[in-house]
Amino acid sequence: MKTRFWLLFLFAAFVLGALANSQSDSGAGLMKLENEFMKAAADHGSQGYMSYYADDAVELPNGAGFLKGKAKIAKTMDFLDRLDNHLTWTSVSAEVAASGDLGYTYGTFEFRSKDKDGKPVVNHGKYTTIWKKQKDGSWKVALDMGNAGQ
Repeated sequence: MKTRFWLLFLFAAFVLGALANSQSDSGAGLMKLENEFMKAAADHGSQGYMSYYADDAVELPNGAGFLKGKAKIAKTMDFLDRLDNHLTWTSVSAEVAASGDLGYTYGTFEFRSKDKDGKPVVNHGKYTTIWKKQKDGSWKVALDMGNAGQ
């Protein structure tokens, strides 16, 4: 009877481990997280956007130097608080490392704004985001970069 219990226990542990591993490797969770990230930025501007960044994150802005640290990055994101500015993005793919603590997403973005004369301006580009699982189990942006143009 004891042997049957332990065999059943080991089988259940194996199945649960296999399921967890297959889900983490798929990247589907990061794709969902990207959509939540974009919604937070749309609904709450720079505050919503920055809520997805790790404290030690790095930003590689197009045409500028490295920005290291959430506080420094946040100082450059106030453009998300202007009503005429709309940043949207579409994830193309995501993957999570076998270790389950690091992953990436990449895709395209669109930024709509108005010039000094009030005329609409639309910019397109590509991005890559590297995500890192935090001690509390949440995922945060560890490194983000984008470049303009198709």
